[in-house]
Amino acid sequence: MSTFVQVLLNGTGRGAIYALLALGFVVIYKSTEVINFAHGSLALFGGYIVFALKPTLGWLGAAVCGVLAAAALAVLIERVLLARAKLASQDSLAILTIGVDILILTEITRRLGTASAPFLGDPYQDVRLRFLGATIEGPELFALLTAIVLIGGFFVAFRFSTWGLTMRAQSENKEAAALMGIRSWRVTASAWALGGALAAIAILFIATLPVAGGAGLTAAHTIAFAAFPAAILGGLTSPGGAVVGGLVVGLAESSASQYIDNDFAKVAVYLVMLVVLVARPSGLFGKVEQVRV
Repeated sequence: MSTFVQVLLNGTGRGAIYALLALGFVVIYKSTEVINFAHGSLALFGGYIVFALKPTLGWLGAAVCGVLAAAALAVLIERVLLARAKLASQDSLAILTIGVDILILTEITRRLGTASAPFLGDPYQDVRLRFLGATIEGPELFALLTAIVLIGGFFVAFRFSTWGLTMRAQSENKEAAALMGIRSWRVTASAWALGGALAAIAILFIATLPVAGGAGLTAAHTIAFAAFPAAILGGLTSPGGAVVGGLVVGLAESSASQYIDNDFAKVAVYLVMLVVLVARPSGLFGKVEQVRV
């Protein structure tokens, strides 16, 4: 029984991290219909800023700067590159983000050097919570609490605020929203800023000491790509689906790691995604007519 509870706790904690990543990914896609393959690099950039500033500002100050820097970089990518290619197709813009991802990853890897990738550390690495004979580590516990607060706040804002109304209107019909006076660039820029910020917050819990399956900063870029199957599984047009997809990915990875092995856990995530997409090509909550191939 305690083993099963441990799997659930680990999977939920990891799923909360993936949900943050997937939510940012889906918000960007929902507002622009562009698949952002640079999402992992936005997370990596935020983590690198934290690593660079932590000796001077401390962990909390560096974390705030890292989140803001990732949000600013996301807006910069959208304004300087994507907004200037308005006539390009969504497929071309997606390929452009692959180039951005390679540039950022290469530069940060060069700056970190060939030594083992550093961990960000965390102020909660010694925190542990016992529950029904199982243990949830600090990074996963705080990731879960953070995800509950941020995701809850997002859905309240998305449903009741003017910003949420304008984003929903633009995602439904961009031309009609423009005719109603909604400034598309503001909605798009805010979506990219939110996506970058959520990615940077997620890496604070990924690039931690390996007590909770954390990874070095560079390896965290690869782990951040779990946002893709999570977002696709839930449905690229559904913020709620992104959260559910993140939890499914986390639980699938935790279960496979516990009952089979760690190598298969990496594959299990994609197997679950394939099974879901065979049954429902648009994802669990996606809309077929809004998904472009």
